[in-house]
Amino acid sequence: MDFVRLAWLFSSPRPVRLSILCHLDPLRARWAGDRAAGWVRPVPAAFSSSLSQLPLGSQSQKNTGSLSSDPGQPSPTATQEEGEEESFGTLSNKYSSRRVFHKSTAQLYNLRLKEQNTEEDEEGELEPKPWRGPRNTPYWYFFQCKRLIREGKLAEALDLFERQMLKEERLQPLECNYTVLIGGCGRAGYLKKAFRLYNDMKKRDLEPSDATYTALFNVCAESPWKDSALQSALKLRQQLQARNFQLNLKTYHALLKMAALCADLRMCLDVFKEIIQKGHVVTEETFSYLLMGCIQDKKTGFRYALQVWRQMLSLGLQPSQHGYNLLLGAARDCGLGDPAVASAVLLRPREETALLQPPARGQQARRRAQVGADRTLSAKRHVEALERQLFLEPSQALEGPQEARAPEQAQSGLETKAEPDCVVGLTSVAPEPPPWGLEVNLLTPGAAPLAVVSFGTVSTPADRLALMGGLEGFLGNMAKHGLSPDIKTLTLLAEVVEPGSPAESSLLSILDAHGVEADLTFFNTLMRKKSKLGDLEGAKALLPVLAKRGIVPNLQTFCSLAIGCRSPDDGLQLLSDMRESQMSPNAHIYSTLINAAVKKLDYAYLIDILKDMRQNRVPVNEVVIRQLEFAAQYPPSFDRYKGKNTYLEKIDGFRAYYKQWLKGMPAEETPHPWQKFQTKPKGDQDTITEADMDKGPGGR
Repeated sequence: MDFVRLAWLFSSPRPVRLSILCHLDPLRARWAGDRAAGWVRPVPAAFSSSLSQLPLGSQSQKNTGSLSSDPGQPSPTATQEEGEEESFGTLSNKYSSRRVFHKSTAQLYNLRLKEQNTEEDEEGELEPKPWRGPRNTPYWYFFQCKRLIREGKLAEALDLFERQMLKEERLQPLECNYTVLIGGCGRAGYLKKAFRLYNDMKKRDLEPSDATYTALFNVCAESPWKDSALQSALKLRQQLQARNFQLNLKTYHALLKMAALCADLRMCLDVFKEIIQKGHVVTEETFSYLLMGCIQDKKTGFRYALQVWRQMLSLGLQPSQHGYNLLLGAARDCGLGDPAVASAVLLRPREETALLQPPARGQQARRRAQVGADRTLSAKRHVEALERQLFLEPSQALEGPQEARAPEQAQSGLETKAEPDCVVGLTSVAPEPPPWGLEVNLLTPGAAPLAVVSFGTVSTPADRLALMGGLEGFLGNMAKHGLSPDIKTLTLLAEVVEPGSPAESSLLSILDAHGVEADLTFFNTLMRKKSKLGDLEGAKALLPVLAKRGIVPNLQTFCSLAIGCRSPDDGLQLLSDMRESQMSPNAHIYSTLINAAVKKLDYAYLIDILKDMRQNRVPVNEVVIRQLEFAAQYPPSFDRYKGKNTYLEKIDGFRAYYKQWLKGMPAEETPHPWQKFQTKPKGDQDTITEADMDKGPGGR
């Protein structure tokens, strides 16, 4: 039978090599035979069905076994061939450990991508759906994002750009698409997102424009975390200096604004000197940012603001309404500093200073080349002189004013005798009003009247307003420059005028005289000033004026009234009035009432406030907890064993109620300033965590 089988094997019409392949893999051999001979050998139905139900290895083994053996008489030669065929191709496993090969088909690659996307879906990021609407252009997305940002919908603009434009339509963005979004983030102070867009812009090999850098410096200025914003801005400035990138005046103004809000006045002056060295024209807006830098110094900022203001007027620049508002902000928030230094700088006669402006554009090119360098050097020297005057030491201030004012005193023939520590006003022999009755207006570049020698104690905002001419003098200065006050100017004036003075009473008439429409903030300011003086009835008298002008009170109005509630009856009556007005008190109103109760150690009144707060389910903030913890402490010298004390009974009762009250009250969560701009819920938490790490130990 073996010879018959061999004869049948070699007498087949196919080649011998194909017959051997048939023993190894009948399917592969059949395919190869079809390509070689051009015909297909039919396979029995039963045989094909059995092959389709078995794996490839079992098919080959079963087919080989069926061809090489006879069910009647198995031979040892066939058994040996079966063993060799089963072990064929398995020896490489002992010497090679490579099991995965990089060569694969496109279908397998797509399957791997789908598996990867499925894993990402499980993590929370959904695969974007293919875009089926009309195809849009990058410019269309630019105008749509610009419209949304103007409407205050920054989150929708970011979602439109990142999801629809990049993921769904898969469009290649342009420089303008990134710039408009970075500008929107700059107005909102969204620092981290702005620099992410900037980095993505560079990865796409897009060249940033001047507007891009202006928006980046602006987002650093508006960021709620000044330290990290200053580091980002300084790093960006170093990169631009390394590339020798020339900034325009708008970008310099954004850089100056960042230095004013995030750094100090010295850095503002450094940027100011760089603006002059680059040949840019100094404008009123430039000095406005310098005034913003002056306001950051709460101790000496008012003197700095006056010096910068007088320097601006000496250059012939026309001040704006915003500049006057900044002056009032400096008078409200900042002090004058050392009176000796302020007297030496502000009361001495002003020397002529060279203009900081570069040559006019109409001059000849040769003249520019000749005097341009000299003017730049001269302007730089005058800025350095202004810097020395701003940061004048007290020891240097004692020498200058006496020498400067000695000739004037000799000419006027005035004789003065004053002790070193006393501050007096000099008057002539003829009877005149008291020194403080003189009209002193330090906003003008000229010298002060000779009757004024030095400054006394300037501690209140009303005193600082008097140095600017008072209410009438300040408004008169604005009229000289063709400006009229707006509602913001009048609101700032209401904060700095003397409480209870005739000037405060005349604000409403001034408001009507200039045709300015009053808002609720203006009246809330007046109510708060009257409440701080304890004039609760005077503050309530403004409520009919609000109703007459058609203005509805808000929570800030009741908070201003709560400052004047010194007795329990007034406080509880205020809470009752709010319930009748269908307004729920917030934590600020309760904190104001708790502060008044703690000052008087009225624990019964304090418990009534806490009961009302628990009834309205108002979340407790950190300020309220700090006030209540202070109220629950025993006095340091208190001894409960000396005898019976009614104070001990009251504080123990409050401590017991406060402990139970604290367990059932919800806590107020401070919202993250960037949370409303997030588009993905999971991304909110990640971004907030990163921002909290960036803000450092300073807290919000």
